[in-house]
Amino acid sequence: MDQHFIAWWNLENLFDMEGSPDRPDYLAKRLASELKGWTAEVLDKKIAQLSWVIKQMNDGKGPDILGVCEVENENVVERLSRSLRGLGRRYKVIHHNTSDGRGIDVAIIYDEKKYDWDRKVYHYEVMKRSATRDILQASLTTSQGTELIIIGNHWPSRSGGQYKTAPYRMMVGETLSYWLKRIQEIKGTNAAIFVMGDFNDEPYSRSLTDYALSTMSRNRVVYGRNPYLYNLMWPLLGQRRASYVFGSESLMIDQILVSKGITKKTGLFALDDSKVGIEVYKGMVKGRYDTPVRFGRPSSGYNPDGFSDHLPISMVLGEK
Repeated sequence: MDQHFIAWWNLENLFDMEGSPDRPDYLAKRLASELKGWTAEVLDKKIAQLSWVIKQMNDGKGPDILGVCEVENENVVERLSRSLRGLGRRYKVIHHNTSDGRGIDVAIIYDEKKYDWDRKVYHYEVMKRSATRDILQASLTTSQGTELIIIGNHWPSRSGGQYKTAPYRMMVGETLSYWLKRIQEIKGTNAAIFVMGDFNDEPYSRSLTDYALSTMSRNRVVYGRNPYLYNLMWPLLGQRRASYVFGSESLMIDQILVSKGITKKTGLFALDDSKVGIEVYKGMVKGRYDTPVRFGRPSSGYNPDGFSDHLPISMVLGEK
């Protein structure tokens, strides 16, 4: 049985260096004070810290597929992928530049030795009064010829208040559910769809349960008529695990969800709920709440020994 180690990580503001020629003028003005002191040396250190973690995943072999968010452009993701060369992988990047007000996007890094990409990218920019965050979809084909549809998500933040901003996340959840329905109409109900991301809501939030139609019930996904998603984070939530900590509040806002095509036991994939976890290595958390150690920025709370304000999540998916 082939194994697919798939991970997700919000990298916390992986910006290109200050004064980058790849940055549009409007964004340069918007980020001028925020990126003060974000030099090439600081960017290299940030990438080195992230790379150190990624290289330890999958028993030191690195992930087969890695979804990331809060990356400014394809250049920084390429730099990150190049930093992983020591793993013997041949990583490629899938990215689409969005109009987010802070220039942060979603990207997918995959091992070209294990997967073929059809070169198509589907994306959706979440609109508030202006574009913010996005959903990114790409199809990868395994060495056995099985299509695995990957959807990376970064939903609107809670900035301004959890309940005040909830309608935006509900809107995106509804959009995600519509995408799932359309994929199944085109590819069939057994399409293997792997959804991961920073949802800025927890598994029990309405944006995920009522709008994205995710559930903790495996049977509901397998036998239900609606395009349900099986949310794999419920067991970790029950163990009081968290991917993000705000003050003293531990939150499971980074999640992995899968479609019927992956969940059903007669499908092409073997899903083991126990193979879902949070990647934590030495120095990544601190304090009584296991708060992720942030890298920050020279303009605000810089810690060169930090990583990100989120912890990576991962799972191992078997292919029959």
